[in-house]
Order: sequence, then C-alpha cells, then structure tokens
Amino acid sequence: MTVHRAQMALVTSARMPKPDVELPLLVGALADMGITAAVWTWQEPFEWGSVPLVVIRSPWDYVEHLPEFLEWAKSVDAVTRLLNPLEVVTWNARKDYLLDLERKGVPIVPTTIAHQYYGMKWPDLSVFALDEILVAKPIVGVGALGAKRGFRKDPEFLDHIKDLRETDDVLVQPYLPSVATDGEVSLLYFDGVFSHAVRKRPASGDFRVQEHHGGTVEDHTPTAQEMAVAEAALAAAPAPTLYARVDLVEHHGAPVVMELELIEPELFLRRSPAAAAVFAARLRAALG
Repeated sequence: MTVHRAQMALVTSARMPKPDVELPLLVGALADMGITAAVWTWQEPFEWGSVPLVVIRSPWDYVEHLPEFLEWAKSVDAVTRLLNPLEVVTWNARKDYLLDLERKGVPIVPTTIAHQYYGMKWPDLSVFALDEILVAKPIVGVGALGAKRGFRKDPEFLDHIKDLRETDDVLVQPYLPSVATDGEVSLLYFDGVFSHAVRKRPASGDFRVQEHHGGTVEDHTPTAQEMAVAEAALAAAPAPTLYARVDLVEHHGAPVVMELELIEPELFLRRSPAAAAVFAARLRAALG
C-alpha cells in the first residue's frame, strides 16, 4: 500500500475515454490554498485511511465494474471521509434513481425500466405509441455510451434493448425534440450552493450533447424555474452533496430532470473563472 502525506486524494481511473482536464485545475486551486492533493485511481493500491478526505472525481470506468467500485467506496468510507457520501454514490450509481425523484415530486423525463431478461421476449413498451421516437440507454452508464434512438416497432431498436438487457436493466425514455432545438442545460452546485450553468447542444442530426459525440457547450444563465427544479432534485438526494450537476431538458415547455450527476460529473470548471477556486474552498472547509 502507498501512503501519501497529501491532505486529500482525488480519485480517477486507469482507463479514461478522454483526459480529465479538470483535475489539474482543481489540484492547482488547492495548491494555491496550501493544500496538497494526491491524484490516484480507485483500482490501484493506496492507503486510503492515510488521508482525511477522499474525493471522487473521474472514475469513468466504474460503469464496467460497478460491484467492485461500490465495494471500493464502502471500504474507503469505513476508514476515512468519502465525498460525495457513500449513500449518495450507491443511490446515484443506477439511473432508476430517476423514479425515486419522480416519487418525491421532482419532474423528470418520462422513464420506463425494461427489466433484465435472458430470453428472446420483446420488452413491454406498450406505454409508448408505435410512432413515438424513443431513447434506450444502459441503467448504469456515462457519456451517453450505449444510448440508441429508435421506434418501439423497430426490430433493430428492440434488439438493442435486448442486447443491453443481457447484462442489466435498461432505461427507456421518449426522445424530446427540445434536445435538438434547445439542447440540455446543466446547473453546477458546490456544497448545495449554485455556482454556474452551461447549455450543451448536440451536433446536427444527433441527440447526444456530449462533446466527444460532437456536441458544443456555451454559458447559460438559468431561469427561476430551472433553479427550482434543480434544487428540488438536490433536496431529494439521500444526503447533502459537496458537488453536483443537474441536467435539465424542456418537456411540454417546462424544465425536467434528465440526469442528476452526483458521482463523477464533469463540472465545466473551465466555463467559470471562479469555479475551481470555489470548489477548492469547499474542499478545504470539508477538511475541517
């Protein structure tokens, strides 16, 4: 085991689909405050109890190893302080948390779960119209990986759902045309306090807003309605969060939650000059 003299560990992963450009910003902001942060992957040996604070940042491969990742998080929580907290990480790891938000009165994109099935049976999507465009995505996933758009009556689309269900449940949602016209709004929070917001737009003809799928990002000033929905979503989480990203889209003219990202979200620190310093200040306060 490796023991560091660092005051906190920032957790990443060994296999990265893209570089984490935010880690250097955060490490630098912490250094400006006299705080040394070790950047470490969750898979590598490390004496986690040797630091008073472990902050999950970019373990983006956890979706391929969820049971192992949750066991790691549990083991870290047993010896030091983990942020975001273990109960938040466990709750947020599977996208059926959206149904929990809905039960608590938070507006979400209409969501159906196609439960795992190891046979040839078609999933029951009778709640959707035959001519309605749908999006299917893994119930554990990041960056729209594995997401596919199609019709309920399309055999290729149904085959995609069946393939996904060989490993886990599948999230099925209606495709919202507003994604193409208005994109997706992300509101960023540190310690429950709003920091900044961005609007993410998909490339022409696509529905995925992520930059690695050709999407673009611009600054955004959230409306009062967007703020209210985002804060209702945060309040519905099982514990307070040190960092959070709430992704909203328009549905019938009102904002609804597409995702509540509480484990390893990109925080768009580059879009706000003060964001890295604010995040670092919240981390310094968490050290006590």
